Amino acid sequence: MLKTKWSRVVRMYEPVRILAAAGLAWALVGCVVNPVTGEREVGFISVAQQISMGERNYVPAQQMQGGLYQVDPGVTEYVRAVGMRLAAVSGVDLPYEFVVLNNSVPNAWAMPGGKLAINRGLLTELGSEAELAAVLGHEIVHAAGRHGAKAVERGVLSQVALLGVAIGTHRSEYSQALVGGAALAAGLVNQRYGRDAEREADYYGTRYLAAAGYDPMAAVTLQETFVRLSEGRSTSWLEGLFASHPPSTERVANNRRLVETLRAEGFKGGNLGVEPYTAALRQLREDADAYAAADEARKALAARDYAAARTAAQKAIRLQNREAAFHGLLGDIERGERRFDRAIAAYDAAIARDDGYFAYYLGRGLARNERGARTGARDDFDRSVALLPTAIAFQQLGRLAEADGNVERALELYQAAAQSESPAGVAARTRALELDLPRNPARYLQAAVDRDARGRLLLTVANGTPVAVEDVLVRIETLDDQGQRQRGERRLRRIEPGASRTVVVLNDAARLVDARAAVAAARPATAP
Repeated sequence: MLKTKWSRVVRMYEPVRILAAAGLAWALVGCVVNPVTGEREVGFISVAQQISMGERNYVPAQQMQGGLYQVDPGVTEYVRAVGMRLAAVSGVDLPYEFVVLNNSVPNAWAMPGGKLAINRGLLTELGSEAELAAVLGHEIVHAAGRHGAKAVERGVLSQVALLGVAIGTHRSEYSQALVGGAALAAGLVNQRYGRDAEREADYYGTRYLAAAGYDPMAAVTLQETFVRLSEGRSTSWLEGLFASHPPSTERVANNRRLVETLRAEGFKGGNLGVEPYTAALRQLREDADAYAAADEARKALAARDYAAARTAAQKAIRLQNREAAFHGLLGDIERGERRFDRAIAAYDAAIARDDGYFAYYLGRGLARNERGARTGARDDFDRSVALLPTAIAFQQLGRLAEADGNVERALELYQAAAQSESPAGVAARTRALELDLPRNPARYLQAAVDRDARGRLLLTVANGTPVAVEDVLVRIETLDDQGQRQRGERRLRRIEPGASRTVVVLNDAARLVDARAAVAAARPATAP
C-alpha cells in the first residue's frame, strides 16, 4: 500500500518524542523532606519553585474569586495578624501572605509557598478569633506541608503515565473562560486534598493553634459546625469549603483526641478571642443585608430578570455605597439590558472605588465597544487581561485588531482565546480558522494517496475542522518504476465539517512506487 513519506516520518519520531518526555519527568523525581512532618517523601518541586508558583498564581486566583475585600481594610489587617501569629509558631519559613476575598461563598484556600486567602463569606460564619486561627492554621499546613506541590507532582507523573499508554494505543462566573496561567491558578485553588492531607492539616494546624495561645477546642467546635452544616446540605457551604475540605465525624473525633493529648502534655488554657473577633467584624456584619441583596441581584441577573436584579442591586448600593462590587453588578445589569451609557457610568463608579479588579474593566470594555468607543474598549480589555486573562477579553481584542486590518495580531489574540472551551473560546477558534485556513490550508486539511484493491490511485482529503470548506486544491506528485515523476492537481468543490472526500486520481497505478499529496488551497464555505 502506498503511503505519503510525510506520514511515515511523523509515525517514526512520535514514540521517540513521547519516551523522551517521560524519561525527563522521571529523571526529575527525588526525595525531599516535608518541612512540617520532618519525614522524607518522593518529590521534585523545590521550596523555591513552590514560592515562585504561589507568587505567579496568587493574584489571578484572587481575581477569579471576586477580588479583594476593600470596604474595611481593618478586616484584612486583623486576619493577617492572626495568620502571621500562627505562621510564627509553624517553624516553616515561607513568605506568608493573607488576604480577604470579596466572595460570599464560605471558603478558604492555600497555595504553595505560603499564599493564603479566606472569603468574607466564611469570616461571617465564624464565632471567634480561635476559630479563625483554626482555619488559617489548617491552611498553613496545606501550604507548608507541600500538599499543593504534591498534587502538582502527581499531575505531572500522571501525564507521564498517560504518555506511556499512548505509545501502545495511539475544564466564578468566568471560570470556563480562563486561559494561560490563570487555568493553573484555578486548579491550585480548586484542588481536592486527600484524606491523609486533611488529617495532617488538622493535626498540625491544631498544634499551631495551641502553640499560638488559642484554645485548641476551637478546632473541635469548628469541625462540629461544619458537620452539622454538611448534613443540612447548605448550598453555599457545598460550593465552598466542603468541596475542597470535606468534614466528617472522624475529623471531629481526631481533633478531640488531639486536644486531650495536648492537655496530657501540659497545655492549659488558651484564648477564644470572641470579643476582638466581634469588634474586627463589626462592619462586615453591619453590611450583611447589603451583601444578601447583592447575592439576590446576581441570581435574578442569571435568570435575566433585570427588573428584580436592578432593584436588589440598588438596595445593596443604598446600604453600602462604598462597595465597588455593587456598582459593578449594576453595570452588568444595565449592560444586560443594553443600556450601555448607564452601564459605563456604573462601571466607572466601581473602578473609582476599586481599580484593581478585572471584571469592571471587562464589563466597561464590552459596553464601550457596543457604543463604538473602540479605543477606550481596547484599553479596558488590555487592563482586564493584565489582571486576569480570559477568553472573552482576548476574543474582543481580536475583533478590534481585525477591524483595524491587523490580521496577524487578530490571529494571535484569537489563538490566545481559543485555549478556553468557553463560548468565547470556541468562537475565537472558529474565527482564527476562517482567517488562517486560506493562508495555511495544509495545517487544517489532511491529504493522503493510496492504492486500492483494484490498483487505482485514490486521493482522500479529510476536513477535521468544525466548518465546511470549498475550492480545495490538492497537488499530487507520483514516481513510477522508471524514475519518472508526474505532477498534477485535483480540485474538490466542498467537504463538510469532520468529513472526508475520496476521488480516483489514476485508474492504473500498478507501476507507481511512491506518491504524495498536499493541500495547496482552500477556503471556508460561504453557504451550504
